[in-house]
Amino acid sequence: HAAAWTDVDGCETNSDKAEEINVNGTENVALSARDLDVPLVYISTDFVFDGDKKSPYTEKDMPNPICIYGKSKLEGEERVRSLNKYIILRTSWLYGASGKNFVDTILEKAKSGETLKVVDDQIGTPTYTKDLAQAIHKLMKTVYGIRNTVYGIYHISNKGEVSWFGYAKEILKIAAIDNVEVLPIKSRELDRPARRPAFSVLGNAKFEEAFGFNMRQWQESLQEYLHEKR
Repeated sequence: HAAAWTDVDGCETNSDKAEEINVNGTENVALSARDLDVPLVYISTDFVFDGDKKSPYTEKDMPNPICIYGKSKLEGEERVRSLNKYIILRTSWLYGASGKNFVDTILEKAKSGETLKVVDDQIGTPTYTKDLAQAIHKLMKTVYGIRNTVYGIYHISNKGEVSWFGYAKEILKIAAIDNVEVLPIKSRELDRPARRPAFSVLGNAKFEEAFGFNMRQWQESLQEYLHEKR
C-alpha cells in the first residue's frame, strides 16, 4: 500500500484531507487485506519520529511525530498493525524517475543560475526509489515464499546521512554544475506550516539481517540516478 498524501505542508493546513487519505484510506486497505487473508505491506515514513535523537532510528524507537503528516502516517501504521500479517516499511527522502523530488528541483533551479538557499539543520538520508523497489521485491519474495516469521516493522533507506544543504551541494557536484552558489539557511527562515524532524536517519540493520539485502550509500545511488538522467 504505497498511496498517500505526502504534501507535508498541505497536510498541516488540511488535516481532514490528511486523515481521509492517510488514515481512513489505509484502514480500508487493511480491512480488505483481512477479509482476503493476505499480507499487507505498508509504506511509511521517517516523519513518524520527532528528530530529537542523534543516532539512526531503529524499529524499537518510540514514534513521536511533530507534524500532521507524520501523525497521519503513524495512525495508518496503527490500522495496519491490527492485522496478523503485515509489514510496515519506513523510508526517507525519496527521489526517482517519477514524480516531483528534491534532486530534479535543484537541477531545475540551477539552470537559471540563481543562488540557492537550502536548510542545513535537517539531517536525513536520500533514498533512491529504484533501490527501495529492489529491496521491497526481495522482501516480497520472502514473505510469499518460504517462511512467515518476517512480519513486523522495518526501516529501509540508503545508507549514510546528510543535510539538505549538503545534499544539494553533492547534486551539483555530481552534475558538474559549478556556476551556482548554494547558501545554508535555517529551517525557521522558510516559515513553513509544518515542522520537520531535525534528524531522521533510519537504521537498516534489522531489514538487512532478515532479508540479506544491503542498501547502497546514498552518494552511490545519487550518482547512478544523475548518470541515467543524462
